[in-house]
Amino acid sequence: MRFRSPSCIALLAFAACSGGGGKSGGAAPARSGNGAASLDGDKWSLWQGGTKLRGANIHQRRSYAEADGADIAAIAPVIPPFVQSDFDALAQAGANCVQISHPGLFTEQAPYVVDPVVQENLDALIAMAAQAKLKVVISFRTGPGRNEFTFLDEEDPGWLGRSLNDDSVWSDAAAQDGWVSMWSYTAQRYKDDPTVIAYDLMVEPNSNVLVDDFDPADFQARFAGTLLDWNQLHPRISAAIRAVDADTPIVTGGMNFSSIAWLPFLQPTGDAKTVYAVHFYEPFVYTHQDDPLDLAYPGTFDADGDGVAERVDAQWLEEALGNVDAFERDHAVPVTINEFGVKRWEPGAADYLRDLLDSMERRGLDHFLWMWGPSDARFAPFVSEFDVRFGPDPGNLTDVDRSDLLDVLTSNWARNS
Repeated sequence: MRFRSPSCIALLAFAACSGGGGKSGGAAPARSGNGAASLDGDKWSLWQGGTKLRGANIHQRRSYAEADGADIAAIAPVIPPFVQSDFDALAQAGANCVQISHPGLFTEQAPYVVDPVVQENLDALIAMAAQAKLKVVISFRTGPGRNEFTFLDEEDPGWLGRSLNDDSVWSDAAAQDGWVSMWSYTAQRYKDDPTVIAYDLMVEPNSNVLVDDFDPADFQARFAGTLLDWNQLHPRISAAIRAVDADTPIVTGGMNFSSIAWLPFLQPTGDAKTVYAVHFYEPFVYTHQDDPLDLAYPGTFDADGDGVAERVDAQWLEEALGNVDAFERDHAVPVTINEFGVKRWEPGAADYLRDLLDSMERRGLDHFLWMWGPSDARFAPFVSEFDVRFGPDPGNLTDVDRSDLLDVLTSNWARNS
């Protein structure tokens, strides 16, 4: 059994693509001011006026008997299982919001209809989050014409000796219609739930991987307006949501797994209550480093694959987030970093996380750590890389009393109180 590491597995060529894009001019949205804020009242206000949402992702996927084996598949149809104490622990650590990275409510294969088991699972998660006094962003990983292997095979293409991928959402108009219908149904179901404060339309759109094109300008020139183009699909989903729910905020990220390099090429819909999202794991060669741990933060190394070493430090992170500043300024819309993180054993990980959090806070960005794992020990080996509660020892798979990385995180989340 495998779970993906953080999203943005195929994030490439940051340096070549990280310049600002889009139209110039315009006023940036009001984002100044940080600190605690009431989470009651209008949902859109939570995404305005500085950082108010500080939390983490939980990750669940369907279990696939053929891939996971009968023993794992028998545990639950959606794995790993979460219980009330998992949400309570997240709230006690100081978070005020959880992004539920979850299978979509419709089946992955035609006919695209509601899956009552998946729906029941999501309902239970939302109820547990509400009990813990956490707000929820619903984020769909999979759905019509898209299964979890779009992430799993990125992590290990040789896992099964053959691919079980279903990426037909990028070639099948009926599957795209299924995503539109799924989100219309979802919005109708949760629009009056005060715990649900946003709908994140698709975790990491990635059709560019199918055509092996990692240059955003080239991709748009070749495929704009086709089924491969997320910029023609996400406005349709947004319109379907607004037809039944005028108020709940919408979150949408860009192509190439919501890479910051592709943010300038994400076309805003014009919807007045949409937040645009980035998944930030820069520099990827450091945040995803395994043995030997040669790279440290801060440090000097080739961060972007251009063959030239550079100083990677707080200033580097400031510059790496430049596309966020440009996008907010050019389009007068808010941006969130709804996934970010670093493997817990990286040298200097606590300093990295501190500098990144400081940079996001200065910008007034809401942010969601990847990730918060379940307490179920059976799944610890598969979610441990980014679980800050396990400390810096790669071999440890249980909670530690404290660690520098955890201290940095909880210190930031203390601003919620």
